[in-house]
Amino acid sequence: MAVYTDLSAAQIADFLADYDIGALTSFHGIAEGVENSNFLLQTTQASFILTLYEKRVERDDLPFFVGLMQHLAQHGISCPQPVATRTGAMLGELAGRPAAIVTFLPGLSVRRPTAHHCAELGRGLAQLHLAGADFSGSRANALSVPGWRALVDMTLAQADGVSPGLSATLMQNLDFLEHAWPRGLPEGVIHADLFPDNAFFLNDHLSGIIDFYFACTDFLAYDVAICLNAWCFEADGAFNITKGRALLAAYQQLRPFTTEEANALPVLARGAALRFLLTRLVDWLNVPPGALVRPKDPLEYLRKLRFHQAADHARDYGLNA
Repeated sequence: MAVYTDLSAAQIADFLADYDIGALTSFHGIAEGVENSNFLLQTTQASFILTLYEKRVERDDLPFFVGLMQHLAQHGISCPQPVATRTGAMLGELAGRPAAIVTFLPGLSVRRPTAHHCAELGRGLAQLHLAGADFSGSRANALSVPGWRALVDMTLAQADGVSPGLSATLMQNLDFLEHAWPRGLPEGVIHADLFPDNAFFLNDHLSGIIDFYFACTDFLAYDVAICLNAWCFEADGAFNITKGRALLAAYQQLRPFTTEEANALPVLARGAALRFLLTRLVDWLNVPPGALVRPKDPLEYLRKLRFHQAADHARDYGLNA
């Protein structure tokens, strides 16, 4: 979440006039994240999240995201629910951008996940994958392997200014992953961005999953690899195998890996690290002036990428053979 587009109280109040959710009493922008403009709204009835879709979110993809959240909620996943206008529309336009209102989920994200949190997350991710198995929608992952070379091209000229030798590292890993990326693994709907700030906890139990605007159809194990990157590394860049073991064991209690998925885990994790290194690097180099946004450090994922380059077996991530 972030704020790229400023809104006034009058603009939001006019937008709310189409909804039956009460009158606006207060609002504030949410600075976390890097993709869309988000505002926490308080009305005379309840709290809601208003999202203006920007940057990488395509207007044509919005029905997929809305339908997915509705489907997952109907199948027991705690996630935001799109709020309809009085005429039944789930999407509108505000300040020249597509916009939607979703329900507010209680809970707090964790800044320093423990092995317990990782196990809760692994279980919740498996539940999400199972709940999405019969979702009829489909959306290609625009930020998977075929899209990485364009991101490298966008950043290559400035990469060494961020970290010496980064341009060569990007090219080396891209060349490797384009040839080594697996085929034919089990696929379905994945969240694709399930970082700690997109998971809420109450009393140390996973209470909700938010921000589905990178969700797509891809390898289920790739979603697990993204979570290993996001949840199981320490601040110094070291992989915490206890956390990895907890996440993977809890996930597999509900959805066991195939042999092919287990064998592919090091490559998938390396690819996930490159993907987030590249998108963070693009954002780092292209922050709009005056935006209420906190660019995330791309070098965090350079350190993770180096770990994956040295890993050659799922055991390196805590997966029991």
